[in-house]
Amino acid sequence: MIEGQSTECPPAPSYRVMMPLMVIAADSDNYAIADLARNKTQITISRAAVRHPQYVRYFFLESTACQHISTRYTTPVHAACVALNGRGVLLLGDSGAGKSSLAYACARAGWTFIADDSISLLNGGHERVVIGNCHQMRFRTTAAELFTELKGLEATPRATGKPSIELPTTFFPQLICAQTTHVEFLVFLNRRYGGPPGLVPYRKEVARDFMRQILYSLPEMRAAQFAAIDQLLTADLFELRYQNVGWATQRLETLTRDGR
Repeated sequence: MIEGQSTECPPAPSYRVMMPLMVIAADSDNYAIADLARNKTQITISRAAVRHPQYVRYFFLESTACQHISTRYTTPVHAACVALNGRGVLLLGDSGAGKSSLAYACARAGWTFIADDSISLLNGGHERVVIGNCHQMRFRTTAAELFTELKGLEATPRATGKPSIELPTTFFPQLICAQTTHVEFLVFLNRRYGGPPGLVPYRKEVARDFMRQILYSLPEMRAAQFAAIDQLLTADLFELRYQNVGWATQRLETLTRDGR
């Protein structure tokens, strides 16, 4: 830790991958270099940044630790995950697709909450078992328009680089949480669809490209990660077209019950 030249929380950092190095740089006083080949990270943090533990945890501690794990032992997938009666559903889509909101809507309706934004597959596994962080939820501030219990809660703009409401799941004592589940369905979210709501088949090739695009692994691990994704893609794939979160939750319940 260094004194630094500023007393303010540093800006959101930029990320650069120059394999086998990943560089995270916020400014000249706050940066990290992760050597993925040697499985080591060096972090320099200013005293001002330490006063913002969410910032340090999210951008430097969690991101570098997860990168080391995901380049050697697991395959990350950008998805939320919930389960009903032991049948896991991955909710996939780009940032802003509504993954966190729909995952929370399912959880408050009695589903088991696994993760709201990212899950991991164990490399070399032979089942569609995923691992998630069920201890934390992050919402966009607009989620307060859907869920009245979020109104008035403080936004934390530095934690994710954009305004968000970040809460431990213990804030919601009624929620059922678990770290793992077996995935039965992959559902890509399309809440901007202009036509009638519905659940339609989704192309496996498009899903594969989506999941591969976030991989920054060592060359020797790439085959294992591709195999993990292909194993996941043996689940049934759908696109959920919707505008109403309540309708979407009920449609997913039907999916887990009837398989279609």
